[in-house]
Order: sequence, then structure tokens, then C-alpha cells
Amino acid sequence: MPEKYLAVINYAEQKGSVEIREITKPEIGDEDVLIEVANVGVCGSDLHQWTADHSWKVNYPVVLGHEFGGHILEVGSSVKNWKAGDKVVSETAAVINPNNPLSKQGLYNLDPDRKGFGYGVNGAMTKYVKVPARCLHRVPEHLPFEQACLTEPCCVAYNAVVNNSRIKPGDRVIVLGPGTIGILCAAIAKLCGAEVAVTGLQTDVHRLNIAKKYGCEIIVGDATAWAKQRDGLGADCVIDAAGTSITLKIALDLVRPNGQITKVGWGPQPLNFSLDPLVQKNVTLQGSFSHNWPVWERVIALIASGKLDVKPIIGGVWSITEWHEAFEKMHKGEIVKSVLKPV
Repeated sequence: MPEKYLAVINYAEQKGSVEIREITKPEIGDEDVLIEVANVGVCGSDLHQWTADHSWKVNYPVVLGHEFGGHILEVGSSVKNWKAGDKVVSETAAVINPNNPLSKQGLYNLDPDRKGFGYGVNGAMTKYVKVPARCLHRVPEHLPFEQACLTEPCCVAYNAVVNNSRIKPGDRVIVLGPGTIGILCAAIAKLCGAEVAVTGLQTDVHRLNIAKKYGCEIIVGDATAWAKQRDGLGADCVIDAAGTSITLKIALDLVRPNGQITKVGWGPQPLNFSLDPLVQKNVTLQGSFSHNWPVWERVIALIASGKLDVKPIIGGVWSITEWHEAFEKMHKGEIVKSVLKPV
């Protein structure tokens, strides 16, 4: 009988359909590697699948988890430049169409056929995960996996702030939502030389205090006064990292004429308000989704150098058998980021 391993499985579309189940070790193809998972971060999207308020197609049942790192255990016959024992993290684009025009440009994150770990194919909340070798990036030996596994959300934030926003030193930037992505967006905007405020609700006070550790102003409730503090016109850029769509209305109120809104948080709820202010204020509305290879290389260098410190957002490490507590603490806003460890 093949050996069984514990995994956190999202098994149906109904709310709460997540549990520990046993699975067997994956079999790799010629261009894959098998990774023994050291740590895996819990993403807001994992929570959304657990609470069944997500807006993407899920291939049930599926092992959750797409923020992960570990050591290579096995290497496919066609894989070059990787070997057993290598310390790696993995991108999330588990399945892409290499002939898609976007993939050929290196923008495979925008390939309509893309399927990611944790919803499209089995993810990393288990002991072993099968990964295409093209997804791999080396991790410096001195960088612990508890931090390295958070490369992925850092890449989401880097792509939103550096590649998809027009932030210049001295700009005033407001980040809506003090979750993992929001706080990391704020941290990277600070690295870009911006003055940054992070906003949230009274229930977000603990997470807002984490944002303060990155040198950000924190605001509970209305950020209008901060937005207009310099010249009365509003913030140069508003990064909407809240897990809902309606916050776009707040962003439109806070952004200055000719400013920018970068929307990186999402939710399936309808908006039901006029976009006239977008036109009247001549505002750029920019979406930002996922990341690609050059972003990962830059972010790993930032984390490894200490310039981007992920330690403040880590609220604890739990065994995957304790996944429910780890999910709950994030869901209630008690911590910013939970990290799991396979058994």
C-alpha cells in the first residue's frame, strides 16, 4: 500500500468545506520536481475558499496552499540545473499555455488558461507537492523557510506597487486594508520613498499596529484628512488591498485629480455606484494580478538582504493539523499571517 500523508483539502464549494484528509505522494513528470514542503503560508484566498465567498473556479477536491518553500526531493528526467536537496520557493502558475501570446511575453500570470496551486491543482498544505521546474527560484541558505515561504505575497505587493503604480519619492500613498497584501504594499511603497498611510476599521487595530512597524501612518476609519493634508487635493495613489470591491468608492473619494488607484484586492460583490468621479477627476484605475519570474528574483533579493522584512507580519507557525486555528486567527483579524508546517 502506498504511504499516506495528511493534507488540508477544500473538498466542495459549500462554506466550511475544508478538512484534513490523507493523500498519497504525487508522481512527477519529466519536467517536474517533487518538493518536500518546509512551510506554507495561509493566504486570504485560502480563507475565501473556506468561507465560500471567492470569485474564481476551484477544481474540487484540491489541496490548499500556494505560498510555500522546501527542498527538492526528486527531479524529472528532463529537468536541468536543479538537483535533490536544493532549497527553493515556487511560483504559483502551476499550469500555463506556453503558446499563449501573453505567456510568450513572460506575462504568463495573465494567461487565461493559467491554473494555480491551491485551486486549479493540488497545493502545498501537505508534505509533498509536484511543481514544474520552470516555477522554481533558489533560496539563500541563511533565509529561514518561515520567511521564504512568504515570497509569493511579497511578489503580489511588489507587482502592484512597483510595476503597476506610478509611485515616486515623496508621493502620498494610502493603502486600504491592513491584511497581508495591504501591509506588504505599504512596506514596498515606503521602499519607493513614499509617505504611506494604512487604513482599516476599529476591528483592524492590531493589524494596523503591524503596519506601524514599517513606518506607516495608521488610520482607523476616514482617511480624508490625511489624504488632503498637503495641498487639499487628495492622495497621489490609493492602493485598494481590501478583500471587497466596494472599497473602490472610498478610493475614488481619497485620490487626487490625475492620481491613480491600484486595485489589488477583490471580491465578487457588485459595486452599485457611479464611476463618474473616475472620469471627472481624470483618475487612472489600474488592476494588478499575481506576478512573474523577474518579480520573484527581485523580491527574493530584497527579503534576503533584509530590506524587506517579513518577520513582523508572521503571527505564528502551526502544524497543518491545527489549520483551523491558524485560519480562524487570520479570519478574525487577530494576526496578519499564519504559517503552517507539514507533519
